[in-house]
Amino acid sequence: MPARNPAVLRIALLALATALVAALALGLGSGGLDWQLIATLRAPRVAAAAGVGSLLALAGLSLQVLLRNPLADPYVLGHSTGASVGALVALLLGVQLWMGAAAGALLAGLALLWLARPALAVADDASPRLILLGAMLAAIFGSVATLLLALVPDQRLRGAIFWMVGDLSGAAASLWNLAGAALFVAWLWARGRSVDRLMLGADAAWLLGEPVRRLRLELLLLASIAVGLAVATAGAIGFVGLVVAQGWRLAGVLRTRELALLSALSGAALLMAADLLARLVVAPLELPVGAVMSLLGAPCFIWFLARGVK
Repeated sequence: MPARNPAVLRIALLALATALVAALALGLGSGGLDWQLIATLRAPRVAAAAGVGSLLALAGLSLQVLLRNPLADPYVLGHSTGASVGALVALLLGVQLWMGAAAGALLAGLALLWLARPALAVADDASPRLILLGAMLAAIFGSVATLLLALVPDQRLRGAIFWMVGDLSGAAASLWNLAGAALFVAWLWARGRSVDRLMLGADAAWLLGEPVRRLRLELLLLASIAVGLAVATAGAIGFVGLVVAQGWRLAGVLRTRELALLSALSGAALLMAADLLARLVVAPLELPVGAVMSLLGAPCFIWFLARGVK
């Protein structure tokens, strides 16, 4: 059997599973389908969940490569809360949400790399110090976001709070998310060999002829833009970037090209499933999808830590 068949089979089966989750989220398995309801309400929400989940999973994959740490994640490292601050500032200033969110995520990423210079200079990997620095940055940005909420008009306050913990109820089927995820996958596919070499270490990648500094900058920029688009659409949703890419690595998938496709599909399926649970658990009320995702993702994060992931 050709060596690539297992990878193709995994991707095909996951694509089928993702389509099944999308069908369930659209309500296609129930009787008496209301196609107008599906087209106007459910389909945009499912598309938004798929795009946001893919973007967050790909951002997590890129940050784990950038920092060479399997516990790296947009939420844990402060990118999501930084994007929330940027989006709130954009909301107050009346500019595009995704621009403010992307700027906030990029600021968080640059601050983390600047603060982590001593750790990166000592060893060519991401030490636990990076995770601690990211957690502190997340706490700082979270506090700033809370203070900014005091400036939000009263009539928009409840929506802003709900949005900060992750909410897809008002999300539109923005093609920017799906297009951004597709472009992200295409970049990771095109630079797959270079990213694989970067995972060997900066010195090894440099000796193999890779432009390490430019590659790291591209990874940071793409991850920040992806987080910014996701946060601007659905608010701060955590743990998708952590559990998806690391889960596939634990399953034995190590090549970046395959990881990119699997992460995009898995992120979409995971967030669509979490949003479906958020709509069904206490129906007709809705839970914020970010809270549901945290309940699913936090045990996985604890499990990774308990196993001593390195």
